[in-house]
Amino acid sequence: MKIILGVTGSISAYRAADIGNRLTKEGFDVQVILTDGGSQFITPLTLQTLTKNPVHMDAFSEEDPKSVKHIDLAQKSDLILIAPATANIIGKVASGIADDLLSATIMAAYGQTPVYIAPAMNTIMYENPIVQGNIEKLRSLGYNFIDPKDDHLACGTTGKGALADVDRIVDTIKLAGGMVSR
Repeated sequence: MKIILGVTGSISAYRAADIGNRLTKEGFDVQVILTDGGSQFITPLTLQTLTKNPVHMDAFSEEDPKSVKHIDLAQKSDLILIAPATANIIGKVASGIADDLLSATIMAAYGQTPVYIAPAMNTIMYENPIVQGNIEKLRSLGYNFIDPKDDHLACGTTGKGALADVDRIVDTIKLAGGMVSR
C-alpha cells in the first residue's frame, strides 16, 4: 500500500521521521512530500533514509516528462497522511489553495484517496474559530482527522495542540489501510 506522508512546518516535524520509519517497517511504501516550512525542521535526507524513497519537495521539478508530479503522486497513492499538519495547510486545503506540491497533491486526490490530517500547533491557534471552522469544513467533505492531544507545547504553554502520539497515528493508518499488527 502506497502512502503519501505530508510533512509541514511545525516543530513536530521531527516526529514525522518516526512515523515514516514505523510505517515503512509495517510494510507501507511511504512517499514523503516535505513543504518548505517542514524542511526548516527536518532534512529530506533523514526522511529519505528512513522511508527508503526520495523525498518530494518542488512542485515544478518534473523528473518524468510523461507525468505531472502532483497528479501522478495523487493517483498512485492509496492514502495521504499529513503529520504534522499546520493551521496553514489546513486552511489551504479548506480554501482550495494548491500553491505547493503537498496542497496540489491533496487537491488532485479529492474523492479518490482518503486523507488523514494530524494537526499540530499552539493551543490558541488550534482553538481559533477560523481553524476550527476549516477543520469542520474538511470533515464535512470527508477528510479524516487524528486529533491533537493536550501536552506541554514548544511555546512553553500547556494545552491541546500537540501532535497525537506516534503510536496512535500509526495504528490509525494501519486500520485505514486494512493492515493488522504483526
